[in-house]
Amino acid sequence: MIYKRLLLSLLPCIALASGSVSAYEKLEPPHDYDRVAQEIVATLENVHYNKTLIDDEVSEQAFENYLDALDPSRSFFLKSDVDTLSKYRSAFDDALRNGDSQVAYDIYNAYLDRAETRLEKVLADIPDMVKSFQYTVDESLNADPDKLEWAETDAELDDYWRKRIKNRALTLKLNGESEEDIISAIERRYKSQLKQIDQTNATDVFQSFANSVTSVLDPHTTYFAPRASEAFNINMSLSLEGIGAVLQMEDDYTKVVRLIPGGPAEARKELAPNDRIIAVGQEGEPMIDVVGMRLDDVVDMIRGERGTNVILEIIPANSNTQNSKKITITREKVKLEDQSAQKKIVEVERGGETFKVGVIELPTFYSDFAAIQRGDRDYKSSTRDTKRLIEELQEEDITALILDLRNNGGGSLQEANSLTGLFIPAGPVVQIRDASGRVSILGDQDRDVAYSGPMAVLVNRMSASASEIVAGALKDYGRAIIVGDQTFGKGTVQVLQEMDKGQLKITQAKFYRVSGESTQHKGVMPDINFPSLLDTNQVGESALENPLPWDKIHDTRYPVYWEFADYVDELTSLHDKRIKQDANFVALEDQINYVKDQREHFKSISLNENTREAQREDSEQKQLDRENKRRKALDLPVLENVDDIESPEDDVYAHEAAEVVLDFIGLYQKNN
Repeated sequence: MIYKRLLLSLLPCIALASGSVSAYEKLEPPHDYDRVAQEIVATLENVHYNKTLIDDEVSEQAFENYLDALDPSRSFFLKSDVDTLSKYRSAFDDALRNGDSQVAYDIYNAYLDRAETRLEKVLADIPDMVKSFQYTVDESLNADPDKLEWAETDAELDDYWRKRIKNRALTLKLNGESEEDIISAIERRYKSQLKQIDQTNATDVFQSFANSVTSVLDPHTTYFAPRASEAFNINMSLSLEGIGAVLQMEDDYTKVVRLIPGGPAEARKELAPNDRIIAVGQEGEPMIDVVGMRLDDVVDMIRGERGTNVILEIIPANSNTQNSKKITITREKVKLEDQSAQKKIVEVERGGETFKVGVIELPTFYSDFAAIQRGDRDYKSSTRDTKRLIEELQEEDITALILDLRNNGGGSLQEANSLTGLFIPAGPVVQIRDASGRVSILGDQDRDVAYSGPMAVLVNRMSASASEIVAGALKDYGRAIIVGDQTFGKGTVQVLQEMDKGQLKITQAKFYRVSGESTQHKGVMPDINFPSLLDTNQVGESALENPLPWDKIHDTRYPVYWEFADYVDELTSLHDKRIKQDANFVALEDQINYVKDQREHFKSISLNENTREAQREDSEQKQLDRENKRRKALDLPVLENVDDIESPEDDVYAHEAAEVVLDFIGLYQKNN
């Protein structure tokens, strides 16, 4: 859920009907933030794209968000606690408006007492609990967050905790850990959570409270208190060494959102979107369990000195079991040159003739602003680099061009605009509508065209923002056929507003294509769909909480160069026939179907060792069978062990994109 991404995940804690006395100091509102609270309300109501009135309806949603941010896995509060706290449902809007956030601290302190009591009890019980586990018993743990309910009684919550700890113990046991090491690892998890209680301060609570309200408006409007604001600015400048991954909190887990192009994690190809990080370790030191840990603390553990290794224990997104694996990534700084445009040529054999299709891979829309400010005429930019690569590819007599925007999360809007201009004469590229309804048009003023031939744009679910502007414009102009997967759907514009303390990142405008269609929520739909392992229900704007809707405004005047829509049916038929005979795509389709078939069955996690081991063996055997089926079809030697599987060297998506654009050329020439 989006509010869990940007809020600091506050640690467990409470005191309601128990009457216990917390060993931790209760937190009180920091009155130097009273003015900030009022500024946030005023800015949301007057600057946000929707200019939503912060009223009781918003407050009720904010109340639910706040409870979910504090106790996402329903691990500490009882239903009776939530019923007692429900008197605050309609108080959040008034609290912010009046600059009196006491309500947030009343709820947090109740949480503080509950969590401290629960965690200390768990820590006292862990050794005997782990030693008593019977892994032959047929029982399961609910793993479907949509079906998590507040426990009615302490006994019910006790059993839920027993199952959670048993699941972690079984995972470690299946990974070969001794009973002693299992006990130590689980104790470290909950000792770490208790430590965080002491580290959580009043400002953290205020930030979480403020974001419970901002997240009602949309997923990208967020308040950053001073510490978080500094971290956000550091992330934006890419100035710290790390693994090159964007992370968020979801249901107590640190989840991978996307990999930064050119970063160490992307290069290793062992980490993927939606993978969950459950432990982090440094070389020569014990792994630290990070489930339930604050996101900024997890990030601090992953960052480190360039050239050093960090060890991550993850539950892969495409795994249908809770079994984890460890991966090692060497920390490096993500440099501009590592994200630069690259070229390659895909050769396709047809009718005894070899056709060359140029591919330009663009990981992000970049520009070396520092070099520009220095007056350096040879500054790097995505547009300049792409133009140079086009010229080099044309010298090699390419028949067509593919612009590869897969995993391109965006970047400079100006670069997206100028890069689009490489393929069209002067004209509009994107429309931007602000909160007042005013529409401005950003377009290309340069009539020169770097490439006028047939082309395709290759996208996937991680193509976002500026990528969607380029793909949408080239689709509307009929300059490129769009192939791949539905894009992310990030069609909103955020600005940073300085508060008395910290910053508010607020959604202020929306992007629209020249056709008038928004890129928000729906993204850009491909003309030809390629199969993908990324689940659009789990990844993308539509998977976030409270995304702004798709809509449409007036179109602009623009020419259409090729009517690709007239060819889509024939192109799709040729594509479908081809991939059914392509060993790589057959293996991919088998994997996609297997994951879909199994997904529903694994919304509850078996706590029986034999069952879990059988699930793992079945998953690995099917993975090995798929790979060997693919290898046999390609006359490659078969493998005996799943650990020997490596990613195919050939980019099957780029090759199929080349096939599609060549199909179009053939059909166009036939009809004209």
